[in-house]
Amino acid sequence: MQFSTGEAIRFGWETFKRRPWFFVGSTFLILLASAICDGFTSGIDAALTGSTDDPSIIGTVINLALGTLISMGATAFYLAAHDNPDTADLALLWHPSPFWKYLGASILLSLAVGIGFVLLIVPGIIFGLMFMFTPFVVIERELGPVEAMNENSRLTRGYKWPLFGFVLMLVLINLLGALALIVGLLVSIPVSTLAFVHAYRVLGGKPGTRAADAALAA
Repeated sequence: MQFSTGEAIRFGWETFKRRPWFFVGSTFLILLASAICDGFTSGIDAALTGSTDDPSIIGTVINLALGTLISMGATAFYLAAHDNPDTADLALLWHPSPFWKYLGASILLSLAVGIGFVLLIVPGIIFGLMFMFTPFVVIERELGPVEAMNENSRLTRGYKWPLFGFVLMLVLINLLGALALIVGLLVSIPVSTLAFVHAYRVLGGKPGTRAADAALAA
């Protein structure tokens, strides 16, 4: 199946419509967990440094660890929800393995994109597009950081411009969601994330299971 921005976004929307309240609720839980994590670590920073604007080492480490676990859960959840939207459940949000590989990949990805932006922005965009599916590769295949980034680079080779337009469309969708009294994000985030996973599946040669592909045929 050839990658298409329109087809990926349509897939995200059709899959969301199969279980809209389930996806709204799961997105709310992910956002709530992130807010609780930030609030908790801000409290630690305030206690140790006297200000929430002055991060402490302990607070930063805890925030990184909890944030990684939340991100891993969301990544595993949306991979499963893409492939089998009718059977996915909230228990999938707890997916703590492989923690160290995922953390390492996240740090390497941030460094690559950050250094790229320092080098006149364009390299940062290129690196971001080149390695954009790295979290999915780590969760699904449990590859190490370098191996996952190399595999991701293979998947995205030759698709930089289509993926650039795709990412811009997802950003626009979430901006519209934010403008809809913020509540719109509870719809735009799952739709865009499911579309993102679908792009990963298509580029990897696995658009999805029959349950997932049925969303496009509906």
